Amino acid sequence: MTKVILKKGREESLRRFHPWVFSGAIAQIVGSPNEGDIVGVYASDGSFLASGHYQIGSIAVRVLSFDSPVLTPDFWEIMISRALAVRIACGLANPEGDTDCYRLVHGEGDNLPGLIIDYYNGVCVMQAHSAGMFRSRKNIADALVKVYGDRLKAVYDKSSGTAPFKAGLDLVDGYLWKKEGFTDDEQTVSENGNRFLVNWTEGQKTGFFLDQRMNRALVGKYAKGRNVLNLFCYTGGFSIYALAGGALHVDSVDSSRKAMDMVERNVALNGFSPELHSGYCTDAIDFLKNVEEDRYDLMIVDPPAFAKHRGALNNALRAYQRLNAAAISKVAAGGLIFTFSCSQVVDKEAFALAVFSAAAQTGRSVRILDRLNQPADHAVNIYHPEGEYLKGLLLYVE
Repeated sequence: MTKVILKKGREESLRRFHPWVFSGAIAQIVGSPNEGDIVGVYASDGSFLASGHYQIGSIAVRVLSFDSPVLTPDFWEIMISRALAVRIACGLANPEGDTDCYRLVHGEGDNLPGLIIDYYNGVCVMQAHSAGMFRSRKNIADALVKVYGDRLKAVYDKSSGTAPFKAGLDLVDGYLWKKEGFTDDEQTVSENGNRFLVNWTEGQKTGFFLDQRMNRALVGKYAKGRNVLNLFCYTGGFSIYALAGGALHVDSVDSSRKAMDMVERNVALNGFSPELHSGYCTDAIDFLKNVEEDRYDLMIVDPPAFAKHRGALNNALRAYQRLNAAAISKVAAGGLIFTFSCSQVVDKEAFALAVFSAAAQTGRSVRILDRLNQPADHAVNIYHPEGEYLKGLLLYVE
């Protein structure tokens, strides 16, 4: 096995179980690893620290084990079983429950850095964010079949847009395993009793944004008797919860025609009158600029990530400030705004400061009623705080 030997004094983060080895910490590589190979990581005194996937980049090794330089044959089955046990403990993986979709594997949060697996009513959709996970995808699929048994309908790999190392990789999405007779690329799922259509082949990410489950439920709690605007609505998750919660009317806005078509289908799927909902396929920011004041007394502002790397941080913070200033200036007196950032490089403090600046710009009185985050199936490894990426605020605007 290739040995990655660290510079003296650079082993402390691994001794504290942080799952990344940065290239700048490496003194020597003994061997010639290919991207995705399993390598052993050693301190300068020769003591074993960890093993993981090697890759070219600032993060040189993503740790899979702190116990052994070699992965056991049943490694993937053990890790998938542990991840499922967490979801069972959270009350999500309950066949008798009212939710049959959840994140099964959340990268570092489940000690499997570089791997995402979402579960949709029997279908597992996988995304590899590293060459090592991409090269392991068939072993991962085999483990999913063993762990889920007859409950599993299919395993779909959707890594073409996420695996960052394309050299030598056949990045073509497709099924890694299907139960005989399974032919669908779309599934109806239930979340807290609400129903949604999920298309993993054509939809964004794995097909649905499971990380907003708790926050959607909170919107449902506050929606009764309100006129609701759902910006960047995607397939209408917040919109359905608002309608279920008794909203007077909901307007959903997204620039994607496919997403807006799915919103309309989800409205019909849940049995809501089309008179209660209007969809607008247009730029959400432009739509907000042209909204008359006081038209809406509940807004959801959930944009895509404005910063995907640290170099874009300042521009992202300015964008969050402009967007939230527009929302705060337009919402009706006594209105609520659910505002979010899913940019990992924007921490909670920076996001709150951007929203504070937006509020100050409008001159309106604004209160923070709640601080919002990601749900339990998007668990954060206590040794890897960088995994806490979703943050939000519930605002009351006078």
